[in-house]
Amino acid sequence: MLQLRPNCECCDIDLPPQSTAARICSFECTFCATCAQEVLAGICPNCGGELVPRPRRAIASLALNPPSAVRVNKLQGCDRAGADAGR
Repeated sequence: MLQLRPNCECCDIDLPPQSTAARICSFECTFCATCAQEVLAGICPNCGGELVPRPRRAIASLALNPPSAVRVNKLQGCDRAGADAGR
């Protein structure tokens, strides 16, 4: 099941489960739309995969299948060079 991580790995902005600004790769690395587009050019700096809009879980399903509370951060931040290295 999709983890629905609570924040952007780059800038640490909150990304609640219903956010339309969340972007993920196939490994569920999570970024905000701004970082994904403006900093990473749509490429995950961790795996080199494509960043796409994260699906939203139905509100009724959140009680039984809650989002992750674990925040993941790239301590060094994100940069375009990191995204190029993943290719």
